[in-house]
Amino acid sequence: MSIESIHKKNKVLLNYGEFQALKEKAENADEYYDRLLRIQADFDNYKKRLDRDKLEFIKFANEDIIVEILKILDDFERAVKAGKTKHDFDILYKGIEMIYKDLKEFFKQKGVQEIEAEGRLFNPHEHEAMMQEETDEHKEDHVIEEFQKGYTLSGRVIRPAKVKVAKKPETRNQKPEDRGQKSEM
Repeated sequence: MSIESIHKKNKVLLNYGEFQALKEKAENADEYYDRLLRIQADFDNYKKRLDRDKLEFIKFANEDIIVEILKILDDFERAVKAGKTKHDFDILYKGIEMIYKDLKEFFKQKGVQEIEAEGRLFNPHEHEAMMQEETDEHKEDHVIEEFQKGYTLSGRVIRPAKVKVAKKPETRNQKPEDRGQKSEM
């Protein structure tokens, strides 16, 4: 037989060396396939473990913050108790004022900052206009009143300030057609 393969009716004839080489490749292919299946299973398990760890992390990510807030809640409980037993408004007010300062300091440490609004130029990224007021006392498009404070967390707006914005009053001497109205003459 020649070294070349001989084809006869869907049969391939190989010499012994060719047969051994193909047999070795087939054994290696089986080994590689088994290894691939194990790696795929390991990868699937890794993904599942990552998903579980991620859910666990999300579940307890705020634990430190909650523990800090619980301290402030304890202060509120003490202030309420003191208010009930002593019936002294000044003591209650001082207690609440201390808690307020502690809470503001806590937020500051966590990167929360108030958005300055009143007297500033209206910024739609930081302010939510609840209403406008015609006025000559304030600059146009400036915030004249803050209804609710806005906050940023590490520079990102987490709650815009709800505000009232100044608007120039319409001039009373204006002709009706200048204001976009038809004159009735």
